[in-house]
Amino acid sequence: MTLRPIIALLTDFGLADGYVGVMKGVILGIAPQVQLIDVTHDVPPQDVRVGAWLLSTVWRYFPAGTIFLCVVDPGVGTARRPVALHAGDCLFVGPDNGLCSFVLTATPAERAICLDNPAYHLPEPSATFHGRDIFAPCAAHLAAGAPLEALGTPFDPASLVSLAFPHPTWHEAALIGHVLHVDRFGNLITDLDPVVTTVVLEAPTVAARIADRVITARAATFGDGPADEPFLLRDSSGHLAIAVRNGSAAALLGVGRDAEVTISGQPAG
Repeated sequence: MTLRPIIALLTDFGLADGYVGVMKGVILGIAPQVQLIDVTHDVPPQDVRVGAWLLSTVWRYFPAGTIFLCVVDPGVGTARRPVALHAGDCLFVGPDNGLCSFVLTATPAERAICLDNPAYHLPEPSATFHGRDIFAPCAAHLAAGAPLEALGTPFDPASLVSLAFPHPTWHEAALIGHVLHVDRFGNLITDLDPVVTTVVLEAPTVAARIADRVITARAATFGDGPADEPFLLRDSSGHLAIAVRNGSAAALLGVGRDAEVTISGQPAG
């Protein structure tokens, strides 16, 4: 059985306008056999960093060969490059603005192409909608079997734009992490990776401090957490998270992205 090629779409377009629909129309006009999957269209407008995080949490779960069409593109029409990448047995099509930063931290790009071959664009591309006129047709041609190199000029993947993220650092005996992402439930997902998360959750003498609040409670699931107070758990991404059962940790603690999270031993007494 021949598997249908997959294009997975991630954008900040929302669904109130026709932007997503017309991209799908363009794709199906070129590659009618393709299977289209909506990852999300609710990335906050122009928030490349949220798009990068969300992409990093999903791409591993798709079949090899999936084409990720990712358009969070506040620089549309400017000098930023339209690109396609081969990384981790998948292809990524979108603007060169750091949208693949988290993915490329996990798996470096093997090949990178600037999408500058007009033969694979719609005629007379708009300066304000490359999602429809450049990215969607290029993704569709890839799904239809066009080789990556046909779409434009190769370049060194090391020159791809990468977002600058805060990273955990040691300060004396404390590890200073940061809130990397706040999901729609108000869970605070940190930049403390799965290895650190295991240590924190399994060491009863270790606590987290955020916004002058010391958090010692732990839970394996949201439902097992204490009522009306924040607790630590392992997010589905593997990172350490702070949550509130049936509530919002972000609202309760009054913090958001980039807030510091200090991991250290509990104070005596």
